[in-house]
Amino acid sequence: MENSAAPAWVANYQPGVPAEIDLPTEPLSAMFERSVREAGDSPATEFFGRRTSYADLGAQVAKAAEGLRKLGVRAGDRVALVLPNCPQHVVAFYAILRLGAVVVEHNPLYTSRELRHQFEDHQARIAIVWDKVVSSIQEFPKDVQLDAIVAVNLLEAFPAVKRIALNLPVKKLRETKASLTARTSGTVAWKDLLSGAQLDPRHPHPGVDDLAVIQYTSGTTGHPKGAMLTHFNLYSNALQGEAWMLGAKEREEILYAILPMFHAFGMTLYLTFGVKKQGLLVLFPKFDPDMILDAWKKSPATVYCAVPPIYERTALAAKERGMSLKSAKYCISGAMNLPDHVVELWESMSGGLLVEGYGMTESSPVALGNPFHPSRRTGTIGVPFPSTLMKVVDVEDPSVEVAQGEPGELLIKGPQVFQGYWNNPEETAKTKTEDGWLRSGDVVTVDEDGFAQVVDRAKELIITGGFNVSPTEVEIALRQHADVADAAVFGKPLARGGEMVVAAVQLEAGAGLNEDALRAHCRELLAAYKVPKRIVQIEEMPRSLLGKILRKQVKDQMVDLV
Repeated sequence: MENSAAPAWVANYQPGVPAEIDLPTEPLSAMFERSVREAGDSPATEFFGRRTSYADLGAQVAKAAEGLRKLGVRAGDRVALVLPNCPQHVVAFYAILRLGAVVVEHNPLYTSRELRHQFEDHQARIAIVWDKVVSSIQEFPKDVQLDAIVAVNLLEAFPAVKRIALNLPVKKLRETKASLTARTSGTVAWKDLLSGAQLDPRHPHPGVDDLAVIQYTSGTTGHPKGAMLTHFNLYSNALQGEAWMLGAKEREEILYAILPMFHAFGMTLYLTFGVKKQGLLVLFPKFDPDMILDAWKKSPATVYCAVPPIYERTALAAKERGMSLKSAKYCISGAMNLPDHVVELWESMSGGLLVEGYGMTESSPVALGNPFHPSRRTGTIGVPFPSTLMKVVDVEDPSVEVAQGEPGELLIKGPQVFQGYWNNPEETAKTKTEDGWLRSGDVVTVDEDGFAQVVDRAKELIITGGFNVSPTEVEIALRQHADVADAAVFGKPLARGGEMVVAAVQLEAGAGLNEDALRAHCRELLAAYKVPKRIVQIEEMPRSLLGKILRKQVKDQMVDLV
């Protein structure tokens, strides 16, 4: 902390939560190996019923690290991950870190075009890819070539008895495996990567301040930026989460990994905090309420962090089945506003409070949260985490702090704040001040007790299904259609939380609006969740004196039409 006296908001922490954490002095790879030694035969992951112990997980990481080393991976190299939640994701993450290399996470739902832009930026030469989307990488132009693609077949992580769970007869399962193999010719099979010896334990670990992860974040420019997160940043956030979830016990917690681990919230919650607590990670490649509740019968969740629609759908499905969710003690909602009716529904069925938190990719990601205590305040994003400071400044002049209770831009400072954007010093300078404050771009008010409430998004990002959508990126895609002269994209708030992507288009002379055709066009260029759910026609775009489209005016004009 910059001041010796604890900030006023610490008084509202759950009793026992410290104002400051002990900062990490070792890398995540050392933390992982300690968890392996201490947890041993305790279960580390569960995937469709198949469990892997910490000892087995550690052995797989050592073999994968050696396999990657033989492929030429060295300290500081970037290695791309394009995977859903699966045991191989956990192994790959720590194998890369063990070598001192840098994990670059990617959304496997992205199109080849979207992935290519990120690969052009980070220039990884090795990629570990879900075999279902290998073709998206192989479609890259010749100037974005990789030394090796490691293809991961998720079926190999299934227990043999789970063939029935796939709703596939044995013959069909063989055909499916054969087709997957055919699609991944020219790649290295994941099982082959792990077929050799383990990495020499004397191989040097990275330093605590070394770069660990490049995590891409949606920006208003339409080109995502790679946030650089060190071992220190990510480990610090795991320790902050550990302090916040007071009472969570080592080797006793069961964490449901339903948020994607390629997203900063999922990465920290499961891959760092979960492993630090030596908990059981129950992995789901996608959210499915029935799948969740089936797993709950065998391994009832104690840590269930998600976005509001997932809480609502899980609770309604459990109520329909007559199932109890009382095991869920630690529940944090993020990424979008948390409606009161979701809080009431979830808490009527679970064993603890559902609290809202706040974070950014650039803060590893969690920076504020509501306490797991009656002092929590619904409708707010809570108070700063231990060892975290905040201030609220004038949106136009960040050197000026606003009066308490007045709206202003939220700035954050702490050990979890990122180092900057990969190869982008200009954007780094706009986002991180010289003295280390992170500009959130969100306009908040803060009450006298330090609880913050988001009142506006200066960055205009759309949050749908827990994912960020850049309006500019969608507008660029729409403008590539021959019928579209111009476009403005905005989010329409939904009653269940989050937003719907809406596009207003100005058409070329003589063209008629065909929503289905425009959506099909967007699907070729964008991930499905970015495609506008509604497209409306506007005769002429409102513009500033400089010719810039005024999105807010477009939204005000058109939002009632959708």
